[in-house]
Amino acid sequence: MSLPENLAPGTNAVTDAPGVPSRAFSLPAPEFPPLPYIPTIRITTMSEEALEMARQMELGEAVWTSCPAKMVMAGVGGFALGGLFSLMMGAMAYDVPVGMGGKPLSDLPLKEQFRIQAKDLGTKMWGSAKNFGKIGGIFSGVECCVESFRAKNDLYNGVVAGCLTGGALAYKNGPQAALSGCAAFAAFSGAIDYYMRLDERPPPSTDED
Repeated sequence: MSLPENLAPGTNAVTDAPGVPSRAFSLPAPEFPPLPYIPTIRITTMSEEALEMARQMELGEAVWTSCPAKMVMAGVGGFALGGLFSLMMGAMAYDVPVGMGGKPLSDLPLKEQFRIQAKDLGTKMWGSAKNFGKIGGIFSGVECCVESFRAKNDLYNGVVAGCLTGGALAYKNGPQAALSGCAAFAAFSGAIDYYMRLDERPPPSTDED
C-alpha cells in the first residue's frame, strides 16, 4: 500500500478500509517527568592493615581511659608533684640547729652539711611523694568508679571521691579522724571542681522582659 503524496513528515495514515486512507494526524512526542537527582555514593573498603590499626587505636583508647589507667597516671603524677613540692620546701628548712652535738648546720664541714641535707631532704621528698601519689591515685580511681556508676560527669563525683579518699586516708586514727578527713577532702575537692567548671557555665541572659 502506498501512502498519499501530501502526507507530511511525522504523520501516519489511518484507514477505515484496506488501501483507503481516511485521515492523517501527527503523533505527539512522549513527555516524561524529570528524573530525580541521585547523588553519587562511593564505597571504599579498608585494607586489613588499616582495619587492624583502627582496632588497635580503639583498644588503646579504651585502655587509657579506663579507671585503672587513670588511677596509675594520677598516682604517678601525684608522686612527682609531691617530690617536687618537698624539694622546694626542703631547701628553705635548714634555719634551725640540727644534731651533731647541737652545733648549727653552718658550723659543720661542707661535706657533712651536704650529707645531712641530702639525707634529710631525700627522706622528706620520699614521704611527701608517697603521700601525694597515694592521694592522687585513690582520688582518681574512686572518682572514675563513681562517675561510671552514676553515668554522669558533674560536681558530685568529685565531692563523693574526696569524702571517700579523706576517710580512707584517716581511718587508722579513728572514726572521728575519718569523718574529719571525709569532710575536709570533700569540701576541698568540691571547691576546686566548682572553680574548674566556671568556664562551662552558660553566659547570663541579657534579654530584658
